[in-house]
Amino acid sequence: MSEQKNPVKKIIPSKLENSFQQFCYKHFGELIPKGLTPNNVTALGAGFGGLAIICTLLTHISPLFFIGTIAGLILHHTADTLDGYVARKRGMSSKAGAYFDLITDVMFSTFFLIAFGLSPYASIEVMAFTAPLYGIVNVTAMNYIIYFNEFLFPKFGPIEAHLAYIGICILSLCFGTNELFALGHFRVMAADVAMCIGLILMYSEMIRMQIQLFRRLKKEEDT
Repeated sequence: MSEQKNPVKKIIPSKLENSFQQFCYKHFGELIPKGLTPNNVTALGAGFGGLAIICTLLTHISPLFFIGTIAGLILHHTADTLDGYVARKRGMSSKAGAYFDLITDVMFSTFFLIAFGLSPYASIEVMAFTAPLYGIVNVTAMNYIIYFNEFLFPKFGPIEAHLAYIGICILSLCFGTNELFALGHFRVMAADVAMCIGLILMYSEMIRMQIQLFRRLKKEEDT
């Protein structure tokens, strides 16, 4: 794969995301075998994401499977961070690789949230509003790439989402399937409350990114 002539400018407003990336690059970047391509690392991350999804579905058997979910989430995000590093470090960046990375991220997040909604620890109704959100954010980010050659991460980006997922797993382990309160016939559990808080933050950020993109496009048209 050849290196892109005009590499996309990456903009990461999250200090936490920046710090985690630098930590991974420093401590794990050089440990990746030379035989592994960036796409191999992406596929490995997708496998870890699959582990998180399967373990979440298995919480019907025991809540202890959330431990596997947490491990899968950590490994998934680590691999997802390192695939771009490998691509840039070895001069193997490509549009196909970027697409593969993006689509696996969207699929993982969507199916993971659906799996959580199907578990006994969260409501599918809440997850129905959560599952498409990551895809919408990524589509918005892709439009920044198309129009301005910028890959703009949201302020509440991948690491914040993964930490939120891990936190919800821990809450589910602590509170189990106990109902915190009821809204009519709707049982509200700890995971539902935590996810709703995250939804407010993420939808606000998604709308902010879309408004900013619209204004930049309008300004460009008017000049």
